[in-house]
Amino acid sequence: MSDHLPATPAWPPRSAPRLFVPGPLATGAIIAIDGPQAHYLARVMRVGVGDAVICCDDVTGEWATRAVAVGKRDLTLECVTLQRGREDVPDFTLYPALLKKDRFDLVLEKACELGVARIAPVLTRRCVADKLNLDRARATLTEAAEQCARTALPAITDPVKLEAVLRDWDPARTLFFADETGGAPAAAAFAATTGPVGLIIGPEGGFTAEERAAIRALPQARAITLGPRILRGETAAIAATALWMGTRGDWADTTE
Repeated sequence: MSDHLPATPAWPPRSAPRLFVPGPLATGAIIAIDGPQAHYLARVMRVGVGDAVICCDDVTGEWATRAVAVGKRDLTLECVTLQRGREDVPDFTLYPALLKKDRFDLVLEKACELGVARIAPVLTRRCVADKLNLDRARATLTEAAEQCARTALPAITDPVKLEAVLRDWDPARTLFFADETGGAPAAAAFAATTGPVGLIIGPEGGFTAEERAAIRALPQARAITLGPRILRGETAAIAATALWMGTRGDWADTTE
């Protein structure tokens, strides 16, 4: 018979549910949960008194909390320990042309998972959609952040016309432009650039000749190509973002 006592299970367990809550949080803070979040924790995840829940506030970071009361329609959590501070993400803004709802939802979800700091939807001549439900978009981003263990929510803005984006462009920020008519290979262009970055992706029908000329006329614009095939808008946004993250973002060792 072994003399060793069983190892104490790690707390909080890796399987603990995660959610974003209003902050800022602090040790001993009490968090009241109701509505859909309470239903998710109590009915779906079966959280009981004493169980751990990971809470993020998009301000201080990620906290391990303990359920101290569980009712039929609400829960009460108490902050126990700060697990991680709010993460620093690369200064990367994605400017995707607005797409149909299901396809744009995919862009939002994957951009969050990939680590973008901001998403600034753009309205171009050939956009099929012209409106975005910002509350719904934020909910999609929050769900994606909870799933992929981000501690910093991406910012998102209302859609803006391309002309306004170019007119108000920050001269300190490079604009990578996925141009279906050609440009520098994306990986090489990304690797050669430092500092804050924006990436603009066109709609299903592509940019018009006038729009391409206007973007190329911006001194900070760098036309890039994403390979020999024609990509859908959502594919281009996801592929280019992943390539930048692997080349210059927080997937890459850029200390050299």
